[in-house]
Amino acid sequence: MQPFRKLAFVVNAEKPGAPELAQELIAIAQLAGAKKIKSSSDLKLPKGYFKGCDACCVIGGDGTLLGAVRGAASENIPIIGVNQGSLGFLTTFSADEARAQFATLLRGDYRIARRTLLECKAGAGERDVALNDVLIKNATNSRLVRLEVLADGKLVTEYYCDGVIFSTPTGSTAYNLAAGGPIIHPSAGVIAMTPICPHTLSNRTIIFRDNVKLTVINRSQDSRLLVAMDGQRNTSVTEDAPIEITVSPRTLALAQRRDYSPFEVMRAKLKWSGGLLEKK
Repeated sequence: MQPFRKLAFVVNAEKPGAPELAQELIAIAQLAGAKKIKSSSDLKLPKGYFKGCDACCVIGGDGTLLGAVRGAASENIPIIGVNQGSLGFLTTFSADEARAQFATLLRGDYRIARRTLLECKAGAGERDVALNDVLIKNATNSRLVRLEVLADGKLVTEYYCDGVIFSTPTGSTAYNLAAGGPIIHPSAGVIAMTPICPHTLSNRTIIFRDNVKLTVINRSQDSRLLVAMDGQRNTSVTEDAPIEITVSPRTLALAQRRDYSPFEVMRAKLKWSGGLLEKK
């Protein structure tokens, strides 16, 4: 693979040890011959922060990485995720792994995983992208919402519920899983739609093909919808404005070690046994 020579660091300074780890990795990058290094602990990254870089190293939790998705995808550069948070589904390198493998990774010893992004147009707002999920709910907390969902212009169903989650395969282990949705292999070409506490017990997750155009219409009276992208950016939409969700033509590149296995990560993070029962 191509070596990385121009790096942008995004560091969550609120995570214990993250600033110190960033300094260690920056020193390693300099010794490895990096020509350009920039670092920011401001998680509200300015537009164009990744311009001119060939990779981004995020040090923090999955939430920190999600905040870098739009910029990295726009510049089509991979993200190297180093976990200083809790679960770390997306930030796949531990601190020790990063210290041990960072120099060889920068020299080209890595693999690239392309992850699906959702594109959402909410009312008159600009199109936005999400790596994990798009959440649609009532803008007023604790109020139910009535949502009509169409796929390619055809009625799918109408939900009366707390909200609906539209998830990528990457996001299937996030809010989607907590709401009872399925775990999906990261490379599957699908969108999962999972209602949150629907008032019809037969309502379950629906899996759509990746070229579908989904439209959500607010059928509640006197209410506004909240549209949340990856839990990072919120948009409020009037009751008569449709919301459109599709798979984005862009993808996000994640730099991973060559022996990375999503099932190994699931076993570790979800505390699966992963072994056969002992014979009696």
